[in-house]
Amino acid sequence: MSPEKLQLVPGIGKLPLEWQILEADAATLKISKGTTPPRSEIGSRGKIPFLRVNNLSFDGVLNDRSDFIFVSPESHNKFLSRSKAYPGDILMNIVGPPLGKTALLDEKYEEYNMNQAIVFYRLRSELLHAGYFIAFLNSANAQDWLQSRSKKTSGQQNLTIEICKQLPVPVPPLPEQKKIAQILSTWDKAITTTEKLLANSERQKKALMQQLLTGKKRLMDGNGDRFKGGRKFLKFDEVFVVLNRKSTQIKSSEYLERGAVPVVDQGQKLIAGYCNNKEVYSDIPVIVFGDHTRCLKWIDFEFCPGADGTQVINTKTIIHNKFGYYLLLNTDIPNLGYSRHMKELKEKEFKFPLEIEEQQKIAAVLSASDQEISVIQKNLEALKNEKKSLMQQLLTGKRRVKIGSNI
Repeated sequence: MSPEKLQLVPGIGKLPLEWQILEADAATLKISKGTTPPRSEIGSRGKIPFLRVNNLSFDGVLNDRSDFIFVSPESHNKFLSRSKAYPGDILMNIVGPPLGKTALLDEKYEEYNMNQAIVFYRLRSELLHAGYFIAFLNSANAQDWLQSRSKKTSGQQNLTIEICKQLPVPVPPLPEQKKIAQILSTWDKAITTTEKLLANSERQKKALMQQLLTGKKRLMDGNGDRFKGGRKFLKFDEVFVVLNRKSTQIKSSEYLERGAVPVVDQGQKLIAGYCNNKEVYSDIPVIVFGDHTRCLKWIDFEFCPGADGTQVINTKTIIHNKFGYYLLLNTDIPNLGYSRHMKELKEKEFKFPLEIEEQQKIAAVLSASDQEISVIQKNLEALKNEKKSLMQQLLTGKRRVKIGSNI
């Protein structure tokens, strides 16, 4: 079988020769930019959704419906007439970071509108399938092409509507587009199902943690009877000890992509980077608390902490260490923005069972719940990576679909 003939599209890559390459302006009926009306025209009582960047997503689905704001039909027709959008139109944000969030407008509302940080594409149905086009907009090739042409002003990335119109769009035969969209939709459904399973597991764990840590639910002791021991209130300094050592701290500018020692800081990721420090935290496990972020982590491996806002905490002998982690995790700390939260934490009082055995049992139950959540998270990440790889192959023609089959 002879190799397929390819064409080179600057900024996009090699594509099948039989695919048309059209600028977005030629492949669509209309590309238009949103408008922001006077503030007095926007509110919660209008009838037309007025969309903002936070209503868009990286999977093409409208989100945060509970966060929708609206404009009146009068404002929609008077101030925003050029940016009226309808079901089937595809939105993309042009102000970031991040750029390239998208949304396919559904039929829940008859009309939509949007602010000036968003453009919409109205497709020519004889040329482009909506599911295919939104997958293309979310692809690495399209995102890289747009990102490379964005301008940065006042800390923000910006795309012009002219650049959005010039975007080179690969246009396979329409049946092939529909098949690509169908295949990717199957992956999206699997991802959505797994996301719902993850969210449900996290809710169940949170409820279980609340019941166990407040004593509303008591576990069984070694004799098969429910624990009945008392509980007491103690202040932070009576339960925990802060173990910061400056000699082990690593500045963010010194993080390595690879190294002998993981770096744990106050960010969301468990491991923020690596270093080759000789002095490390080896007296583990410990709890890491983000002074600015309020993020809590259980660390049971040798590491070096980040230099800014990373607080290393351990428990005193009165309390089981993993139980102490869950006790902190269940503590409500008000969000003070990018401020210091350690002071707030140190002013808290903690109620807990006196028996170490009960603390250990609670920690074991919650640890098992965490392990189940971790398995689901890994499955979700694997699904997303597999979809991303498949999408790249399908949208560049490296993997061709057969009409009437799964792929």
